[in-house]
Amino acid sequence: MMWLGVLIALLGAFGYAGGAALQQYEAVHGGATLKLIRRPRWLIGGVIGFAGASLHAVALSFAPLVLIQPVSVTTLVFAVPLAAVLHGRRPRRAEVLGSIAVSAGLLGLMLLIPPTAKPPELSTPAALAFLGVVAGVALACEIATRRFRGGVSRALLLSIGAGAVTASVSTFVRVVGGGLGGDWSRLVHWFTLAIPVLLVCAVVLLQRSYAVGHFGIAYATVQVVDPVTSVLAGAVLLGEPLPSGAGAVLPALLSAAVLIAGTVTLGRLAPDTAAAAPAGPPDVPLPAPVSSRAGAS
Repeated sequence: MMWLGVLIALLGAFGYAGGAALQQYEAVHGGATLKLIRRPRWLIGGVIGFAGASLHAVALSFAPLVLIQPVSVTTLVFAVPLAAVLHGRRPRRAEVLGSIAVSAGLLGLMLLIPPTAKPPELSTPAALAFLGVVAGVALACEIATRRFRGGVSRALLLSIGAGAVTASVSTFVRVVGGGLGGDWSRLVHWFTLAIPVLLVCAVVLLQRSYAVGHFGIAYATVQVVDPVTSVLAGAVLLGEPLPSGAGAVLPALLSAAVLIAGTVTLGRLAPDTAAAAPAGPPDVPLPAPVSSRAGAS
């Protein structure tokens, strides 16, 4: 059953990556505003991304976080070149190499984590504490973006917040889906209601990070922060195992070095910027900050 979950997660990850590339194109050209919902390509990207996220949720019902989350990393090598094609240019060599390096480094880290079939259990106090930490991270990133003017810094900070909130979605989905055990009445819980609220918060932060134009660094950062936070949540909150022993230290350090090198490479790339927009009434900005919503969930 665990390998079925991996296969479903892989299909979902490709859908999520394709949807993200479409939405980033529209966010760059239309701005991270409410007018995005009137753009057909952005809506199509949302549908594709939602389908991918849904498959990811299904996969989490078959396998633990530490096994499913790394699967999404492999789509970075697909999402970044696709975004370049949508912007009417060929993928840069640095984009391809950086994407491969980030994917390889994070995949190496994730593969060191042993799988487990232990049913997930999460208490309400622990869940509230987790949401508080996630809300704090998102709020700190939101405040920090107002102090930085550089595009890379803004894309990085917004995507860190988005990745943390996305990880909270994955964690709650794992708890709800993995804890059903055939008893659908267990869906009647505030954990289930928290999932869509957190998802909306993550989408808002993602669109704002995409609109900066540095899709490579934004998408890569989310792909790093999301699984790392999910793995930590799985270990701390759900009792899922982490790697141990001296034999895991050297591969972990090597994987981390490759991951950092790839992230730095992506961060040095020039952004994809939109052509000057025609004069017209000002757009209504997307709501910010969103972290308070996550905390209130």
